[in-house]
Amino acid sequence: MSRRRASIGVIGGGSWGTTLANLLAEKGSNEATLWVYEEALARDMAETRENKTYLPGIKLDAGLGITSSLKEAVESKEFIVMAVPSHVLRAVANRLIPFLSPASIVVTVSKGIENETLLTMTEVLGELLPKGQHSRLAVLSGPSFAREVSQKVPTAVTAAAASEDVAKQVQGLFATPYFRVYRSSDIKGVELGGALKNVIAIAAGICDGLSFGTNTRAALITRGLAEISRLGLKLGAKPLTFAGLAGMGDLVLTCTGDLSRNRTVGLKLGQGMKLKEILDGMKMVAEGVKTTRSAYFLARKCQVEMPITEQVYKVLYEDKDPLGAVKELMSRDLKEEWEVSFFQ
Repeated sequence: MSRRRASIGVIGGGSWGTTLANLLAEKGSNEATLWVYEEALARDMAETRENKTYLPGIKLDAGLGITSSLKEAVESKEFIVMAVPSHVLRAVANRLIPFLSPASIVVTVSKGIENETLLTMTEVLGELLPKGQHSRLAVLSGPSFAREVSQKVPTAVTAAAASEDVAKQVQGLFATPYFRVYRSSDIKGVELGGALKNVIAIAAGICDGLSFGTNTRAALITRGLAEISRLGLKLGAKPLTFAGLAGMGDLVLTCTGDLSRNRTVGLKLGQGMKLKEILDGMKMVAEGVKTTRSAYFLARKCQVEMPITEQVYKVLYEDKDPLGAVKELMSRDLKEEWEVSFFQ
């Protein structure tokens, strides 16, 4: 797929930011620069052409620029890709705004909901960026483990933007023979699907840690999708989004894949470990831990029933026994599977 040469700044040197920056650089038609927060890591990556901390074993393209200077990564770039953890996106965005061109398209690939404000990542950026740039915001999400994408495993994701032109530009920017990009106008649905599936993945891991079977996992994924959709529809998302790549696709991947950090957190909780011990032993961020708090309070604010999310919140933040949480879910009042109001 040919397109004109584009200048891109990718902000965040974790596994996903590194993978996407490398993908963009490898296309050859792009000038891609990756911003890495840790100066020592940036220097080592530039010298060795490998991110030994977050993406070991993957050789980085010789044309990929690597820097710890936000100005260098952002100034005069046509596209800015925000790949930092969701809980630091606001702080990093505030730092880069002085260098941001008004014409830049800003794409967030961070999956989360801000704890303090209960805003999605594009909503956070919408608070910070000039109003004229709001139509140039986009989100990229879907079932995509960084390591598999870095190994060129066939993958499909969704790019969403309010403007179809912006969505098409982002679609063309990222598309490769192994990375297929669909487009959507439902920013809200794509973001909520990407964020909330991490909460359900923790629940799936808990069930696996308790040695429940595939029956349990199938039920959990299905009912998890139901409550993600309930909240999404309440907030104005489109129903079909949750049946797509950013909804069901990402949910299935994160609840079943061994590379899922959120499932791993749940797995260890189900095996009896405490949350602090688990997080202390992880190099990379499991977004679902913080998102669970946001999702729990957002559901309460919107008066939307999310029983799985509620139990995950109690396990994470109230030290509830995981087996007790499952028993409580299974003993809830019996009801219709689908309520008419769900679709209205």
